[in-house]
Order: sequence, then structure tokens, then C-alpha cells
Amino acid sequence: MSKSATSYQPHLLDPHSAQPQPVSPANGRSFKLAELYTLLDCRLVDVIRLTPELILIIDDEGKFRHPAYLNLLATYLWYQHQPAARGHDSIVGRAVLCHDKQFR
Repeated sequence: MSKSATSYQPHLLDPHSAQPQPVSPANGRSFKLAELYTLLDCRLVDVIRLTPELILIIDDEGKFRHPAYLNLLATYLWYQHQPAARGHDSIVGRAVLCHDKQFR
């Protein structure tokens, strides 16, 4: 049985931290773009689907930053759910792992 969107705890995956950090949308339900820009320290986001319910929200321009920091945990999760990505791409910078209904 899967958790509903309202009970799923989103996490910030930071390349500078070994532990995912719990985060919550300001309104308690779903993240808005402005707060994601702040959380991810970015200007443009992209969504990577991991499962029918779970997504990673990433900095779409993370690879253009200097220095650019590989996000090992986010990349690992992506590779586990999307094996075709292995060896072709990686996730750079911060990412938010959440239920897809938590991003509107």
C-alpha cells in the first residue's frame, strides 16, 4: 500500500550532505515554483519520474554551474529506477524527492 501525497515526506537531496533532509511545502500540500527555486538555489527546474508516484525535482541548469557538484544520492536513485540513464547522464546540484502530487 502506498502513502498518499499528503502523508509522503519530501526530502532535499544535497550533494554536500550524506543524509536526505526532510522538507515540506509552505502550504502543507504542494511545492510552488518560487519555493523550489529557493530550495534548489536555481532558476529553472526539471522533473525526473522515478516511479508512477515519486519524482525528483532538479536544477535544470545545474551542469552549467562552476563548480558543479555531482549529486550521488539523486543520481543513484535515478539509475535504480531508470537503468537506461546509467552511463549517459547524472544529476548535478540539489534535488527534491517527493510524491508527484506534491508539485503543482
